[in-house]
Amino acid sequence: MSAEPREEIIVHLGDRSYPVYIGYALLDSVNSMISDGVSKVAVVTQRNIGVLPEIDRPSEIFYISDGEHAKSLSTIGGLCSGFAQMGLNRKDLVLAVGGGVVSDVAGFAAASFHRGVAFAVIATSLLAQVDAAIGGKTGVNIPEGKNLVGAFWQPSFVVCELSALETLPERERRCGFGEMAKYAFLGAEELDMMPLRDQVSACVRVKASFVESDEREGDRRALLNYGHTLAHAIEAVAFGDSGTDLKHGEAVAIGLIFAALLAKRLGRIGQDRVDDHFRVVNSYGLGTKLPTGMDADTLVRAMFKDKKSFGSLAFVLDGSAGVEVVRDIDPSVVRETLLELENMK
Repeated sequence: MSAEPREEIIVHLGDRSYPVYIGYALLDSVNSMISDGVSKVAVVTQRNIGVLPEIDRPSEIFYISDGEHAKSLSTIGGLCSGFAQMGLNRKDLVLAVGGGVVSDVAGFAAASFHRGVAFAVIATSLLAQVDAAIGGKTGVNIPEGKNLVGAFWQPSFVVCELSALETLPERERRCGFGEMAKYAFLGAEELDMMPLRDQVSACVRVKASFVESDEREGDRRALLNYGHTLAHAIEAVAFGDSGTDLKHGEAVAIGLIFAALLAKRLGRIGQDRVDDHFRVVNSYGLGTKLPTGMDADTLVRAMFKDKKSFGSLAFVLDGSAGVEVVRDIDPSVVRETLLELENMK
């Protein structure tokens, strides 16, 4: 285990500013990060996480189930009932310990209970450390789509415990790599050439800069959804289908390749830039093809439900001026690109 000191990156949001701590063996410092005014802590986690800080004040642990199925309104209702039974009030704290599913669910429950209770995150997965735990976007899924119900609720602090990554299953690590790959096109140059610790820090800095300039995703922050329009459509179509085994970061990697192919088809980039996308995605050992059995028309219908769509197909696409939101894209062009992606060797 490294003895290097922790790194602290501040997400500057006025009176909602908070630190993101990156390093090893940070759990012993968690109590000093919790505000003195907090009398009780509700810890939200999953049984397979295996990481729990020792809290020096009354606390209760709430376990949620694993996987995307945990991101449901019924989970939020169960947590809020548990918070009420333990006597949690608006001066207390909800502490999420786990990956992106845990931070999404715990954050939304905290935002909802008493119309807002403070929450913080101990991020134990790579995906959570570089993306999901930072920025205050919380939410759950409904049958009609992924993350369609939620709230912006900034954490009090985020801890990126790097030692937790040492026992992270390889597939969970690749899931985080899918999110990391997008940052290579959002300002973190040569990201895949860095040591893992530096990659985490670089991603946090880029994410923080986007959040600071556009906290509620009115404009610039939407660029953080690079690769996500197709990814969310894939996840929505596959939701409840036991035959499709795909994690979020894996879907994002496919979405990045699709976005590059679409941008080329629209004349925004050349083949060399498409090759850059393949190079980055391949460097992380991620797949680039659509899951078997995905129907183009079904995916296009799911994409119309994306929060960027506003009634037309919209994608975050690369171009000569960099990555930007492009609206009113012809569905036939999207279908053609999906077929190109499906037929790639």
